[in-house]
Amino acid sequence: MPQRKLGNEGLEVSAIGLGTMTMPDNQASIDTIRGALDYGLTMFDTADLYGTGSGTEAYSQKRFGDNEKLLGKALKGRRDEAIIATKFGVTHTQGYKGDPSYIKKSVDASLYSLGIDYIDLYYQHRYDPNTAIEETVGTLSDLVKQGKIRYIGLSEAPADIIRRAHAVHPITAVETEFSLWSREVEDEVLPLLKELGIGLVPYSPLGRGFLTGQIKKFEDLPENDYRRQYSRFQGENFNQNLEIVSLIEKMAMQKGCMTAQLALAWVLAQGDQIVPIPGTKRLERVIENLGAIQVTLSNEDLAEIERISPKGIASGSRF
Repeated sequence: MPQRKLGNEGLEVSAIGLGTMTMPDNQASIDTIRGALDYGLTMFDTADLYGTGSGTEAYSQKRFGDNEKLLGKALKGRRDEAIIATKFGVTHTQGYKGDPSYIKKSVDASLYSLGIDYIDLYYQHRYDPNTAIEETVGTLSDLVKQGKIRYIGLSEAPADIIRRAHAVHPITAVETEFSLWSREVEDEVLPLLKELGIGLVPYSPLGRGFLTGQIKKFEDLPENDYRRQYSRFQGENFNQNLEIVSLIEKMAMQKGCMTAQLALAWVLAQGDQIVPIPGTKRLERVIENLGAIQVTLSNEDLAEIERISPKGIASGSRF
């Protein structure tokens, strides 16, 4: 399994990771996580906000922290083989939080839920406008010194916040949405990350599943699927986006790979410190996604992808 570095502090992870947000709490999910580890995948992503299950269930207050418990249970006995990333800072009733008191409570709660002694990569899930980022990162830096976390990350943070945070303590990675259909990060954030030597961890690198080519009509989404609420999956937006996916599918066939593998290979080709974390509940999908590492894209391939799916091509907003 090829490894990639995130940041300049020594963190190395598998070139593709696994997002666990929508996993139900059952043996199948545990088998998928352990199977991913068997195949050499080492980067596992969760958050204290995530519950277990898909759609709105994953954000239900009653299920707060359950996803961490699921991941901890799946990795029990194999903790040293895994890089565990989790997040703090989004609440159900108080908006975004990044004050020292909240962080200290959150890290202890996550350590308990995961059943581990330290967190490899600890992200601020969303920037708290009521707490200076310098104060937040200063607290996280203290947690590094205490050994509760190893590396510090930010999620969906703008460029100015990233720069200010990095001046306090090295930021190892920024997690944000990035795919052929969500390329806003290219404007300011990605150039800054490359300048500062910070890794990028793209979530939803397959456009919430649309870029797999498996979704052909709106009715393919289960009734309780959260994606039904997204404009890219609705009405005329859906039809226009489906036409773009068909072009990507055609190119994937010519390359001898799956549509999802081509989309992931494009993300991987955007920088050496980029580690996408596609989410899935099924081990066969994990294995298929890992196949993207073997897909080589030439300059001509990248130019063709840019032609058929240029920046801003997707119809509808990403949220």
